Amino acid sequence: MEEKHQRRKRYNGTHPKSFNEKYKELQPEKYSETVARVIQKGGTPAGMHRSICVDEILEFLKITPGQIGLDATLGYGGHTLELLKRLDSKGHLYSLDVDPIELPITKERLLNMGYGPEILSIRQMNFSDINIIREETGPLNFVLADLGVSSMQIDNPDRGFSFKNEGPLDLRLDPQKGISAAERLKDMSQEELEGMFIENSDEPHAEVIAHAIFEKTSQGMDISTTTLLKEIIADALDFLPEKTRKEEIKKSCQRCFQALRIDVNSEFDVLYEFLEKLPDVLAPGGRVAILSFHSGEDRLVKKSFKHFFREGIYSEVAASPIRPSAEECNTNSRARSAKLRWAIKA
Repeated sequence: MEEKHQRRKRYNGTHPKSFNEKYKELQPEKYSETVARVIQKGGTPAGMHRSICVDEILEFLKITPGQIGLDATLGYGGHTLELLKRLDSKGHLYSLDVDPIELPITKERLLNMGYGPEILSIRQMNFSDINIIREETGPLNFVLADLGVSSMQIDNPDRGFSFKNEGPLDLRLDPQKGISAAERLKDMSQEELEGMFIENSDEPHAEVIAHAIFEKTSQGMDISTTTLLKEIIADALDFLPEKTRKEEIKKSCQRCFQALRIDVNSEFDVLYEFLEKLPDVLAPGGRVAILSFHSGEDRLVKKSFKHFFREGIYSEVAASPIRPSAEECNTNSRARSAKLRWAIKA
């Protein structure tokens, strides 16, 4: 018996609002005009990610055909694609990511573009393990690491990265490993919460928010969703002046979710290990570019580069970070906090 055709469920209003309703944006190969309109308006289509500082990165790395390089953070594959174009089918590129959900999607997309295993090797692994790649490849001519969370991770409510949509409070880059943010909150004291918010995101209201969260968890509340955590933060900051309260709550939510994500994924520890191993994986004259998105990451990168420069291991390092152009920030709001630092192996 022939299956009866089911019409797609109509979304409410004139435009789709939820992630899953944006079926046109989620199928860019079929609805390219819709995707182009979203980008033209300065947005990022659902399920996509717009790479940042592409021109600045390529200008510094100076990739030539035949080189061997590494994109330490594959994500949507935008940077990887541009690096591959510069290799011109000669040499080899390795790309890493811990995300088991997005990695196969990106791998298939790049394969359909003609980038198979003869030029591109994609591995599900943490970039703190770059020494393993070095054992296989020999010294690398260039390395790129984009430390930002991909837009498709942020926008998908099932991943729990954003307070803007209802979803499980997860925040893991690899949901198959470790514990979720909801589970993590159950085990943290008020002092630990406050320290996390200060260290990981410079949250000015860390003490008040930590007290509010701990009060709930110590009473047995399971803060299992993104919206529930957002409500606790909003209630804790109800004392703020009405004129600025809404914006301040939004910023605190952004910072607290960031701090939790960093904690759950041990992001500072992973970055430190990556930076320590970098000099040993680079060939003489090899170049590394790192794109960071908040002050904690940038401080670690800056400190590491300066240390190895003083040791004579790096011959040159960025005196100051490169920032995205005003034009890029205007067309992609997620670029505004980006800082690009670079170093060259002696």
